[in-house]
Amino acid sequence: MLLKSESEIEKLEESNRLVSAVMSGVRDRIVPGAIPKEIDRWVEKEIRKHKAVPAFKGYRGFPASVCFSVNETVVHGIPNGRPLIEGDVCSIDIGVLLNGFYGDMARTFPVGKISKQARRLLRVAEQALAIGIQQFKEGNRLHDISAAIQTKAEENGYGVVRDFVGHGIGRSLHEDPQVPNFGKAATGPRLKVGLALAIEPMLNQGTHEVEVLDDSWTVVTLDRKLSVHVEDTVVLAKDGPRILTGLHN
Repeated sequence: MLLKSESEIEKLEESNRLVSAVMSGVRDRIVPGAIPKEIDRWVEKEIRKHKAVPAFKGYRGFPASVCFSVNETVVHGIPNGRPLIEGDVCSIDIGVLLNGFYGDMARTFPVGKISKQARRLLRVAEQALAIGIQQFKEGNRLHDISAAIQTKAEENGYGVVRDFVGHGIGRSLHEDPQVPNFGKAATGPRLKVGLALAIEPMLNQGTHEVEVLDDSWTVVTLDRKLSVHVEDTVVLAKDGPRILTGLHN
């Protein structure tokens, strides 16, 4: 567990401000008819314009700057040329590397008007993220975050993805500890000031089970029902959790 100094937290804040600003631009582009590949190109250009590097492009061979996961795709979707259509639900995950530190966030956006069921799934995922972050405080244990997310999801009838988890973040995109979205409260490492985590619930409308498609990246729900993914980078300060990612209006 790598704890960050105040100067390191300032650099983390800078990288996460950038990823938040880019995400705001993506939100405005998620409309019927939009082409995921074109949004991906815009994201890469925008990140590089700020003298930063798209964290995902080339990471373990990933071919794009954005993980663009539509409908039943959970995470790691590769942007393609299929235009978005009214009613789609798009989970967007973006990472940047700026001045030696990573920023990472995900949001799920509706394309035009979406179904009541999809809206509810998205709302509960956002609530689960907020509830998980509330448990990120000094003296608590890591799985207090996990248990809070799982409880919120399952009391609403949703599956919590187990095969993919949140993570520590800093000079590396993925640092220890891993942050599952399920677990038993009051277990796991003790949370300490200076810890930075990417907390990222992935909630499925049906089963929690997933599978990876033949491209070795795209993760979909086993029953092909909807999935949503939301993520914030958060650092534990003396006065509690400080969210470093947030959408600009």
